[in-house]
Amino acid sequence: MNRPRHEVADIIQSFGESFIDKHQPNSYQLRVLNALALCRTSALGGHRYQCDHCGNMNIGYNSCRNRHCPKCQGSNQALWVEDRINHAYSVQHYHIVFTVPEALNTICKFDSKWFYDKLFECVWQTLRTFGYTQFGVESGAVCVLHTWGQNLSLHPHIHCLVPALGYSLKGKMKQIGKSGRYLFCVQKLSSNFKGRMMSRIKAMLRTTNQLSAYKTLIEKAFSTDWVVYSEPSFGKAEHVIRYLGQYTHRVAISNQRILSVNEHDVTFNMKDYADGGRTKPITLTGEEFLRRFCMHILPKGFVRIRHFGIYSSHFRATVLNDKDKMIVKVKESTAERLKRLNGFDIFVCHKCNKGRMFAIETLPRIRSPDLIQKAIEIRHRND
Repeated sequence: MNRPRHEVADIIQSFGESFIDKHQPNSYQLRVLNALALCRTSALGGHRYQCDHCGNMNIGYNSCRNRHCPKCQGSNQALWVEDRINHAYSVQHYHIVFTVPEALNTICKFDSKWFYDKLFECVWQTLRTFGYTQFGVESGAVCVLHTWGQNLSLHPHIHCLVPALGYSLKGKMKQIGKSGRYLFCVQKLSSNFKGRMMSRIKAMLRTTNQLSAYKTLIEKAFSTDWVVYSEPSFGKAEHVIRYLGQYTHRVAISNQRILSVNEHDVTFNMKDYADGGRTKPITLTGEEFLRRFCMHILPKGFVRIRHFGIYSSHFRATVLNDKDKMIVKVKESTAERLKRLNGFDIFVCHKCNKGRMFAIETLPRIRSPDLIQKAIEIRHRND
């Protein structure tokens, strides 16, 4: 794949210092930005490779492996999709998306970890309740958090992969949802989800003595229709997992969407869903681009892909011998799997297409001024 003309790393390098001076990101956001800026550069070290057939040599620099990096998620995504397919139940699956209204963004920014944890909690409790009340089973879900809109605005929502299957009170696996194209009524899901989430938000604000300060916001959120979107079943798990796989390891913006970067601005493509999903360019200042990007840096250690109910590891351990559970153990190495999944071998010499590239030298990391050091200097200067 050809290298994009512009990358998030370039934007960080160009506007990082002025962004830090203007917006003062926290230390963890700085570490993430620094990792992305140095990804696959000499600063992280690397290896010199040589072909064992023609002698061709090249250098490969180390990746940052940060989950927010647009350059480091492709392999993880391919492996995740295959793992989920190999561990999926062989039944129909549904794609359901839960979204919170924009009015709650202020509370989300106040404590994003608390907000996202409660979002997962309310989504699963809603799905679980409907599984029991409508079908009498413990249902399941694989849930993925996304926090962004197409213009990099804050837009928290959770994508759910839900099987048409549950564990009955009699201790048996039971297929559900055979009567229609949709598993649950989205209007009822929305109402239930809204009640749960708002109850937790009000309780938190009451505990912190801030309920009166957010009264207008709470009233606006209550008066807004909350969106729960459900697609008709795609059929067996593989089709839905491959579709959902587009969302699992996606970061706020891919490098391919960035159209231009100049000394002041960044222009990138976005889909305008208010205009039929048409692709349109949007231009932001470099500092504003990084400010929006930082809103989507998740709290340190936060788990953004979660498994619930019959898809949880705890439940799977209790039904290991259940005949309805399908598990395929993969014995290949990671390198062998990626070769098969990607359709090419990264170690084949691109010059002669016959030999293999072997590491002949380890290149050390090169110390260079980073964003964290710049931030320290800026804060000392401003004191």
